Amino acid sequence: MQQFIAKIGKGQKAWKDLTWDEAKQAMRLLIEGQATPVQVGAFLLAMRIKMESVAELAAFTAVAREYVPPLPVPRDLPLVDLPTYAGKQDTFHVSVGAAIVAAAGGGAILMHGYEGMPDRPGTAAVLAKLGIPIDLEPKQAADELAAKGFAYLDIALYHPPIARFLELRRELGVRNFFHPVARMLNPARAQSQVIGLTHPAYFEKTAEALNMLGCRRALILRGVEGDPELSIASVTKLLELRDERIFPLTLQPKDVGLPLGAYREMAGFSPALADQEASLLRHILQNQVPGGQRNWVILNAAMLLYAAGKAPSISACVPLAQQALESGAAARKLAELAQSHQPLAISH
Repeated sequence: MQQFIAKIGKGQKAWKDLTWDEAKQAMRLLIEGQATPVQVGAFLLAMRIKMESVAELAAFTAVAREYVPPLPVPRDLPLVDLPTYAGKQDTFHVSVGAAIVAAAGGGAILMHGYEGMPDRPGTAAVLAKLGIPIDLEPKQAADELAAKGFAYLDIALYHPPIARFLELRRELGVRNFFHPVARMLNPARAQSQVIGLTHPAYFEKTAEALNMLGCRRALILRGVEGDPELSIASVTKLLELRDERIFPLTLQPKDVGLPLGAYREMAGFSPALADQEASLLRHILQNQVPGGQRNWVILNAAMLLYAAGKAPSISACVPLAQQALESGAAARKLAELAQSHQPLAISH
């Protein structure tokens, strides 16, 4: 480990990127616990200051995938991988509502994340309030996906070493490269990935690293608060990776036939008010909320349906998302997903 730390930690004029093989070796030492705590901290911080190269990010992710088998899901599932690791402070978790609408519209969404930041609640807290299971083992998550088109996977139950390194954020005070690796992990090896991030430095790198890893289709978003969410109140920058080519895009609501919303319509809830957030999402899914909050869910559901290959453009998927709400399919999907939590003895 010392030689890798020396190579990336020599300061601005002398540091060098690790080769593909060196990055893989370093990642194995980290995951297998062979680096000392001091070496772990030094390596993570040196890499953060240097900034990971595309090849380093791809190599780290490739190695992380070697340690756990992919979820056993049917190959023909129109599956979208949706990592939610950012946590929220200012806006509600629109990705939760959007994923359920997309599942109701014929897509399949694997959402994964972790609940490591008390001040920034993640998607799991809201899903739990909606009665959707957040503690499924990988095989159970795969079964839920195949049967119902949606599942949440806690990264700590799927890949404990990665969760352990994500936890280091609290001790170190800054993020480390395990955050982008978790986002790119793709536990079910879905054909399509939708990744949100805030840090501009990772925008192109993530698309290029996914390309190196053989991803056929991905949307990388400068997402709302770093989650994989389009904004209803402003322009969102995206990169689309399709068949080894990367296309830059910008998208605003009017591009897909929706009115521009206001930031207040995206406003979130404090961690203490998770019940109220769940109640808002439940009412949106039951088609009882008009206006900007509903439109924000529709916009993001349309993006997920596009990623799932349900229509040739995001705008062509907007009517599919609207139909899922208006027909009651989204409300039924929520009820079906929440049923998984009921003990069998009380089902009639």
